[in-house]
Amino acid sequence: MSVTVKYFASLREHVGQAEQQCQVPECGCSASEVWAQLNASLELPSNILVAVNQDYASLDTRINDGDEIAFFPPVTGG
Repeated sequence: MSVTVKYFASLREHVGQAEQQCQVPECGCSASEVWAQLNASLELPSNILVAVNQDYASLDTRINDGDEIAFFPPVTGG
């Protein structure tokens, strides 16, 4: 399965890129497992937010073929 992974704000600098394509197992995996597959040497930040197909999701959300996964730091407003 092929998915698109996007990194926003400080995570983009932390990872070193804004977007990448990823092949994940056909049996599916979670958003946190996608992070681990792509960023094995980088610990998943504890306060990270995730969106799957532009909807907020949990790190345990199962990923499907063609999904877009976005990782970003907490958002504040004013």
